Amino acid sequence: MRLLALVTMLALSTAAAAQHVRMILPVSAGSGVDTIARATAPALSKALGAQVVVENLPGAGGVTGTAAIVKAPANGQTIGLVSNNHVINPSVYPRMPFDSLEDITPISVLGATPFVLVVNPKFPAKDLKELVAAAKAKPGAYNYASSGNGTIIHLAGEMFVREAGIGVRHIPYKGTGPMLQDLVGGQVEMGVVALPAVQGHLKSGALRPIGITGRSRAPAAKDIPTLAEQGLPNYDVEGWFAVVGPAKLPAEHVNRIHAAFVAAFAAPEVQEAMTKQGNVIKPSTPQAAVEMFRSELHKYAAVVKAAGVKID
Repeated sequence: MRLLALVTMLALSTAAAAQHVRMILPVSAGSGVDTIARATAPALSKALGAQVVVENLPGAGGVTGTAAIVKAPANGQTIGLVSNNHVINPSVYPRMPFDSLEDITPISVLGATPFVLVVNPKFPAKDLKELVAAAKAKPGAYNYASSGNGTIIHLAGEMFVREAGIGVRHIPYKGTGPMLQDLVGGQVEMGVVALPAVQGHLKSGALRPIGITGRSRAPAAKDIPTLAEQGLPNYDVEGWFAVVGPAKLPAEHVNRIHAAFVAAFAAPEVQEAMTKQGNVIKPSTPQAAVEMFRSELHKYAAVVKAAGVKID
């Protein structure tokens, strides 16, 4: 009887555990990735047939949370949402507790958040041509803001400065909030930032858009031209987000989780939430995700090396 009771308890415990999928976010609550995850979790739970529990584990630019994903059993019950910083961190941190390619299983690059180059309205430029002319007329006189050293916002700004061939100084902030406060206040002249974070400022006129940084115009702001179409054809940066699992995640779990995310993002309520947030949803295949992670890692490694970016 005792053995039967023990077996029953173990069976019930295993069944209960199977009803939950842990989705780790290496970012703070309220961030872009967090907003995406929480808007998607109910539909994802339905698609998986298991309750998705969202867990924020921020710290060290995403390293802390991703380390937890890496250490989890490869049984399909722990997944994570990561962004550009996942492939940037190996180049900016002198020591990493995991390999950003070998120690995870990319499942899908789910979509992207458009970035936009903005300026304070007092800055004498309404488009890219005028911005470049103003900066070249006064080398070193102007600043560009970022949300912190080594972030995708910093590297997007660095890539722009180099592509445009202008001398503009980098001013790092501790987060997007302080960065935007000083952009609106005029303490810094320009910066690249996620479109959803500044749409209110653009509508009110507190900030002026110069151009979308990606290859295509943003569906949420079709009137803003890209920097590529204004004269920087090689400039292409956007914030992306992807679902990953621990290394060596079996194919059946990869395919099941991939299908569930595709189904969740197809749900009308999720599509509406993503549109309101300004995100563009385009889930990739697992193989395409692997290739993109590798390509992005090399891309940002070159930028970091050229800019001499380091985080102690």
